[in-house]
Amino acid sequence: MLVDSHCHLNFPDFASEIPQLLDNMRTLGVGWGLCAGVTLEDFPALLALVEAHPNIYGAVGVHPDHQEGRDPTEDELVQLAAHPKVVAIGETGLDYYRLEGDLEWQRQRFRRHIRAALRAGKPLIIHTRSAAADTLAILREEGAEAAGGVFHCFTESMDVARQALDLGFHISFSGIVTFKNAIDLKAVARQVPLDRLLVETDCPYLAPVPHRGKRNEPAYVRYVAEEIARLRDVELDVITAATTRNFFELFRIPGAPE
Repeated sequence: MLVDSHCHLNFPDFASEIPQLLDNMRTLGVGWGLCAGVTLEDFPALLALVEAHPNIYGAVGVHPDHQEGRDPTEDELVQLAAHPKVVAIGETGLDYYRLEGDLEWQRQRFRRHIRAALRAGKPLIIHTRSAAADTLAILREEGAEAAGGVFHCFTESMDVARQALDLGFHISFSGIVTFKNAIDLKAVARQVPLDRLLVETDCPYLAPVPHRGKRNEPAYVRYVAEEIARLRDVELDVITAATTRNFFELFRIPGAPE
């Protein structure tokens, strides 16, 4: 079965529909999901969700776009990451697309997340947009290769992918890879080593073809996996087995399926 390695099931969009969404996952062969953190204020709801469902895991972090709300300390991130269902620090990183001006606060937040991940012994979930050079530079400066992790919703070049891979990170593809105009990204998806590949939805955003433009959900990660199988000219089972194995190994979750 597949894994949606990055979703936001704790968002209000899904509040009344969790049982149906979990049924939809099973129907399309998706067995597990990882709910990534976005704010500290929303983290209690995320934690309640992952505690209630054995096949849903969580991560703690504050998204680089969020200026409102409380900024986490390094110690706080380490403490929250100690929960057994919290398997990663993030999402975290840099985003120069939406915000302008002096973004040093964003870089300092990113550094705190990396240092927390190193202390907690948990991998990082990296968000980067229009900021690849600084993202990679800070990861190197902070020794983030010792934590490892994943560049989620990857939209960068193969050169950026190689640098992330050289740091020991995985590459995760979202529904964007199914879009007709994502020619360059499709080329990257053909080249990422199978043992470093993950798939995700980033729902409720970025629904893949054939649901593009609609609300996304974890079950739709199947369409991402199908497109990558098509691009690489392999059976879906090959992508399913590899990405599920990679997920359980990266996030150090015991009881990986055979």
